Amino acid sequence: MADINKRFDFVYLFDVQDGNPNGDPDAGNLPRVDAETGMGLVTDVCLKRKVRNYVQVAKGLCDGYDIFVKEKAVLNTEIDKAHDDSEVKNAKDKTEAARKFMCKNYYDIRTFGALMTTGKNAGQVRGPIQLTFARSIDPIVASEHSITRMAVATEKEAEKQGGDNHTMGRKATVPYALYLCHGFISANLAKQTGFNEEDLKLFWDALKNMFDVDRSAARGLMSAQKIIVFEHDSELGNAPANKLFDLVKVEKKAGVSVPRRFDDYIVTINECKFKGVKVVEML
Repeated sequence: MADINKRFDFVYLFDVQDGNPNGDPDAGNLPRVDAETGMGLVTDVCLKRKVRNYVQVAKGLCDGYDIFVKEKAVLNTEIDKAHDDSEVKNAKDKTEAARKFMCKNYYDIRTFGALMTTGKNAGQVRGPIQLTFARSIDPIVASEHSITRMAVATEKEAEKQGGDNHTMGRKATVPYALYLCHGFISANLAKQTGFNEEDLKLFWDALKNMFDVDRSAARGLMSAQKIIVFEHDSELGNAPANKLFDLVKVEKKAGVSVPRRFDDYIVTINECKFKGVKVVEML
């Protein structure tokens, strides 16, 4: 499969309805928020987790598409597999050979990078794809809801309640929010990790479909809405990313004060006048 030989920058829009897109453990798992502006936040780590989950389902951890950071994984055990490989054992520079082994076999390492110096050294990898935090277009209002469970966990709890067996809990949601994330794909780093065109196609598929294979009652209805890609015709790129991102405008429609769906917004892409940059709407 062909190598990546051009730079990409992209804008990713997704929304949530009646759910918590990314709980903050430092705030009782309430939706993350910028304390000064009230804008909602979703971390890059959260989005990468969903990409990993999609790839794990789509590829079934087959050769070349294993996931390094997966649920219940012991990372040093995964690194040990590299050093147990015969080619790595016979290599002069075992750390570099192990790094190449990990990039070849683990999709998320050659995509996002990894620090693999916690046990047997497999080096450090800078991934070609980097994401920013996603930020909501408008301030969010987090709601907390009391919920009731019609059962208890133990007989002791049942005795305390006299057989009533009701327990109370809390659930936090955002009624509606549209989030915008910026992403960057480096052709130079892709060559270093072996990230190729097939891997890139899988990444675009993940952004389109990852919410559909990772549903949770706590997250409500999350949906990918827009992927706007700025494709350069050179490895180093033909325009600053921030100038390209400024071409995308997301605004509420006239008369809408409290958005409750994606159709309450207008997404406008201004004409790109930078030579060597093509705008592609993938969703």
